[in-house]
Amino acid sequence: MRSSNPVFSRRGFSRDNGYAGFNTAPQAGGAAVGTQANPYAQPQAGNPYAQNPYAQQDLQQGAPPQAPAGTGRMTIDDVVLRTGTTLGVLIVTAALAWALLPVDDANISRSYGIGIGAALIGMVLAFVQSFKRKASPALIVSYAAFEGVFLGVVSSIVDNRIASGAAMQAVIGTLAVFAGVLVAYRAGWIRVNRRFYGFVMAAALGFVLLMMVNLLFAVFGGGDGLGFRSGPLGIVFGVVGILLGACFLALDFKQVEDGIAYGAPREEAWLAAFGLTMTLVWIYMEFLRIIAILNSSD
Repeated sequence: MRSSNPVFSRRGFSRDNGYAGFNTAPQAGGAAVGTQANPYAQPQAGNPYAQNPYAQQDLQQGAPPQAPAGTGRMTIDDVVLRTGTTLGVLIVTAALAWALLPVDDANISRSYGIGIGAALIGMVLAFVQSFKRKASPALIVSYAAFEGVFLGVVSSIVDNRIASGAAMQAVIGTLAVFAGVLVAYRAGWIRVNRRFYGFVMAAALGFVLLMMVNLLFAVFGGGDGLGFRSGPLGIVFGVVGILLGACFLALDFKQVEDGIAYGAPREEAWLAAFGLTMTLVWIYMEFLRIIAILNSSD
């Protein structure tokens, strides 16, 4: 089964090709752990982690896969550190873009153009990293930097020209969603299984298709297209986007948990940080859009 996040879908975080994934929690002892459930503990075709010595130690000792600190395997501390790095770079570049790219009437077109250009570069970097077989910290940090420039410009436009304080409100909303999903996931209130995965992916596909149709109508017909991103309907779709982002977070948490449990190499923490950063950017943008719509209608 593929992850919702393209970063994870080509790695050992997804279940197809025998990799770890949903409903593959490690079982204590027994050969089943080493021969079927734990892809990191056995050599098998297409498994990039088959030669990870730290994963194979558990197989040889007949113990369930664990991720002790100080080894070459990914731990939660690694994921937190890398995620903090990418988000830190994103925040710094966003703040610089906000301060150095004015959005008054004389400069808004230039600043907005720079923001869109940074977004396109960030998108290209994200695609390149998604299709690489190994994590590239330079690519991931560069993505965060360019994405930060885009968010800084867009946030400045909304905050200074539409709704004062919108950026901080969107940040608080994003943090609240992240904390809420994390608590719900750890408490077991969210069960990430095949049914959950299928529902989220079907909903996400429908959401993206509708947004593409709306964009086509806006480009060729002018105005707001079908109105999916403005007015009351835009608010509804913004809420749906936030809910989808929350579901993506739950899927990301599950994929990271599987990677840690099954002994993914430490460098995979960069991919975990990359995926979580993209999901948080999605949620932030949806909050910012809703705030802009609500204040534009006043």
